[in-house]
Amino acid sequence: MPGEFGARKLKKDRKHFKWKKESYRYRILGFKKKKDPLAGAPLARGIVLEKRVVEQKQPHSGLIKCVRVRLFKTGKEVTAFAPRTGAINFISEHDQVVIEGLGGSQGGAVGSMHGVKWRVLKVNDVSLEQIRRGKKQKPMK
Repeated sequence: MPGEFGARKLKKDRKHFKWKKESYRYRILGFKKKKDPLAGAPLARGIVLEKRVVEQKQPHSGLIKCVRVRLFKTGKEVTAFAPRTGAINFISEHDQVVIEGLGGSQGGAVGSMHGVKWRVLKVNDVSLEQIRRGKKQKPMK
């Protein structure tokens, strides 16, 4: 135990031992931001490369309609989910889309969707939900 004026050593030791914690290291060095395809942003814009279906995890069965998107900001490719019935019909290849995270714990997938961590919000700068409901037309670009 340090003596009467040992606070400096105690502070130095605490600072040193913080680096043993993985959560501290990852937060300070910014690994989450570096690894994230959206580079820490809440939304990202990209271009649709292809439509695809993803099978659900056990014990569910069914096909989830998704699109493969190349992001403008980072150049990375991600699989984004087209929410609700019939939404996939309004998305075509080479459309410009805006995606957001699905909100799973620690940035992971939600429910029975295997490796799908993002959802499509807009298609050609118009809300996908409004296009799906018939309130707006999808502009052709």
